[in-house]
Amino acid sequence: MSVEVIAIGGYEEIGKNMSAVKVGDDVVIFDMGIHLDRLHIHEDTDISRMHSLDLIERGVIPDDTLMKDVDGKVRAIVFTHGHLDHIGAVAKLAHRYGAPIIATPYTLALLEQTIKGEKKFSVSNRLQVLNAGEKCQISPDITLEFINATHSIPQAVMAALHTSEGIVVYANDFKFDNHQKISSPPDYSRLRELGRKGVLALIVETTRAAEMQEVKTHSEKVAKMVLEDIMLGPMEEKEGMVVTTFSSHIERIQAISDIASQSDRQMLLLGRSMERYCSLAENMGILKLPPNASIYGSPKSVSKALARAEDKREDYLLITTGHQGEPDALLPRIANAKTQFNIQRGDNVVISAPVIPNPMNIANRNLMERRLGSSGARIYSNAHVSGHAGREDHRDFIRMLNPVHIIPSHGDLNMLSAYAELAEEEGYKMGNDVHVLRNGQAQVFDGGV
Repeated sequence: MSVEVIAIGGYEEIGKNMSAVKVGDDVVIFDMGIHLDRLHIHEDTDISRMHSLDLIERGVIPDDTLMKDVDGKVRAIVFTHGHLDHIGAVAKLAHRYGAPIIATPYTLALLEQTIKGEKKFSVSNRLQVLNAGEKCQISPDITLEFINATHSIPQAVMAALHTSEGIVVYANDFKFDNHQKISSPPDYSRLRELGRKGVLALIVETTRAAEMQEVKTHSEKVAKMVLEDIMLGPMEEKEGMVVTTFSSHIERIQAISDIASQSDRQMLLLGRSMERYCSLAENMGILKLPPNASIYGSPKSVSKALARAEDKREDYLLITTGHQGEPDALLPRIANAKTQFNIQRGDNVVISAPVIPNPMNIANRNLMERRLGSSGARIYSNAHVSGHAGREDHRDFIRMLNPVHIIPSHGDLNMLSAYAELAEEEGYKMGNDVHVLRNGQAQVFDGGV
């Protein structure tokens, strides 16, 4: 029986991730993401009224039309975490397949929100919870297992497909973090056990594979220490304080909340996506906010909250969307004097997120920082650690799993090639047992480990 890996999206770009694994006549799909760089899409963008074919043509979502030529039945659609570049296209594509959607509880709740908000298509796929450390039977020859992982969003997992031909591991995205407050450390012992059992193929992210300066990714504990050093002094002063970060980075928002609780300031979490991710995490008991914290997502409620903060800025800590400088997100609008809250000389702005490296983001972020600075703000830029594994983390990962084949994914050609070079350092050979694919291509393995 052959095993085939089909690269649908995310093999020529960072985003719109989608892969399929075909075992005999059974198919498992992993991820249905969006490309955040297209159409100026960011965390607060609403694509619910747009048609899938239009989004495919614009390069926003994966072109899954190639699945019509795949001779097999889709048995499951699996999501390993809740970032938009992995789940954002679920409401546009999942209805094409009569297969259950499987994810951890927080990821599944985000998927359900996305599906309920869809205006164009009706998605009736069954939603199925699978927790880290659990297995479920997908077909007579495929068992799905979730393995606990850490990333920059709660309840991230790696997925392992157990088949008669060997194990296929899907690892998009992860880092090795032993010190998160919300998430327990990765299940290293299970990963090593899978390696001993026999991993036929590893499909693995390459987001940081081409970076040479930081070979192992720092823990979120480091980010919290940096934020404490930045925030504790200014929070006792009379000036305003604004922090921006990824709204889905609940671990980081928890750290900011813990730091803020050491002062008398009230926390205002502001923005549509901030409300989406944080309200859900708080309701599920994942995020623990102090009693004086409030979350506002609608434009009207955000405007009222900003007006209160403008009158007594020393009483509030604002946590906002807009870290990339996206023109219609909240912090850039504050920088452009288009809200009820105006930056004054001496106000503190903490940017706890890196620039996602593309020309538009770099330009937008630069413009936002210059406008904040011209209004007199003190800017603390890039108070952040990555949510993705570094090169040496990946080297450790390869040695844990010892896969027969490696398929780099979730990156552009430079990143995929950099991962292939790393794999060659570990004894693999390009075209022999490490395979660089492009969107629309497939790799067939005869099986056997």
